Amino acid sequence: MRLPAESDPPFGINLVPTIDVIFSILAFFIISTLYLTRAEGLSVNLPQAGTAKSQPAPELTVTIASNGAIAINETPVSLADLTARVSVLLVPDADTLIVINADEAVPHGRVVSVMDRLRELDRVQLAIATKPPDDSR
Repeated sequence: MRLPAESDPPFGINLVPTIDVIFSILAFFIISTLYLTRAEGLSVNLPQAGTAKSQPAPELTVTIASNGAIAINETPVSLADLTARVSVLLVPDADTLIVINADEAVPHGRVVSVMDRLRELDRVQLAIATKPPDDSR
């Protein structure tokens, strides 16, 4: 017995698996870029400076909040313990850039005392974080 001739189904490309793969790759890149950002200390109101220059990514960030509290990479520390805590985090036999994020409401003497403590350490370079001036004149 002969069956009626069945025609071959038309050729087609199924796009659903391709779309799934593309969305998976997109999700991977979005999630992985979230881990590329670095925390640069606590949120403070930085002073403006017209001559500010960009620095390489700091290894350490020392933040001085408006109330005078000090933190190393978001970890609170007292002024007396600052030198000891930073010396543990320094890379041996290499220059270390330490960025000081000081709120503009912090008294100048507090910033100088923190800088003085950090200068006691060998192979430390200090930089003060600022924000660019507003161009809305």
